[in-house]
Amino acid sequence: MSLSERVAFVTGASQGIGRACALKLAQSGAAVALAARSQDKLNALAGEITAAGGKAAAFPLDVADEAQIKEVLKSAIARFGKIDILVNNAGITRDQLVMRMKRTDWDAVLNTNLTSAYLCIQQVIGSMLKQRWGRIINITSVFGQTGQAGQANYAASKAGLIGLTMAIAREVASRNITCNAVAPGFIETAMTESLSDDFKQNAVKMIPLGRVGTPEDVANAVAYLASEEAAYVTGHVLNVNGGMLMG
Repeated sequence: MSLSERVAFVTGASQGIGRACALKLAQSGAAVALAARSQDKLNALAGEITAAGGKAAAFPLDVADEAQIKEVLKSAIARFGKIDILVNNAGITRDQLVMRMKRTDWDAVLNTNLTSAYLCIQQVIGSMLKQRWGRIINITSVFGQTGQAGQANYAASKAGLIGLTMAIAREVASRNITCNAVAPGFIETAMTESLSDDFKQNAVKMIPLGRVGTPEDVANAVAYLASEEAAYVTGHVLNVNGGMLMG
């Protein structure tokens, strides 16, 4: 699944799933524009990729800021000449029961997890339409499919990404651009490290494969959807959840 001559833009690339996606895409031959809030982590990742013979550049970005999204994507396109692959991965949680959830926590999660994806798609779609080739990949969640108590904002944002994925897929399919989503289940990342051992043990009991997923499990799915081998796949939600949700 060679991605030679392709350029990818990955949000939330400094750690976890985003970092794994950036590494996998680079290993597959793509030049990677790395976007996240942490300049230091981005620089370290860019150095790791270039040391291995790949191409990468760091672009500090807070995806909750529309002006930053426009500026950074413009800079990335100027740097690499185009964006072929967009991975909308950046995400946050602000968990609370809905009766106690503050409007600011609702807005923060929706803006970061969902609105940023729409804004990033708007900024790259011109480049993709011009070359009549593109891959848009949105990282959603099993909880966007099943819901989760205490995560009304997070579940709503991830469910929204699924709807966005299908709408965009229909809009751009005639131009040889695909839009798909990857829905991870329980993945071992910094976001899940804070969960209690009891919660983790109970979660594993709900996973038929009997283990927690890794960021690399998700990255492999993303690399496939970014490739020529997935040219006839669009509007699809690819579950990477160990069987936690089937059907």
